[in-house]
Amino acid sequence: MQRVCFLLKVRADRMEEYRERHAAVWPEMLDALGEAGWRNYSLFLREDGLLVGYLETEDFEAARAAMEETEVNARWQAEMAEFFESPDGELPDRAMRPLTEVFHLD
Repeated sequence: MQRVCFLLKVRADRMEEYRERHAAVWPEMLDALGEAGWRNYSLFLREDGLLVGYLETEDFEAARAAMEETEVNARWQAEMAEFFESPDGELPDRAMRPLTEVFHLD
């Protein structure tokens, strides 16, 4: 199992709505994530907008590619893009760059 952690930055003026959207993620989006192999997926939001994501999957690139094939992900990413600070204009799912794990206690 591959553990993946990534960072993104939520715009300060959109943090409350971002929280609200994630309190009611579309059921079809949740289903798509599960079918694509995303497990134990969590998002943590700091008061300054730093978003920390964590998930487990057999193969992150394959899981991400499987999501890119879904229509629901295209809709979700288009709606979520406006919530993030992204200097190069990348959609959130493409801006997720895994951090290098340097320690793990099992």
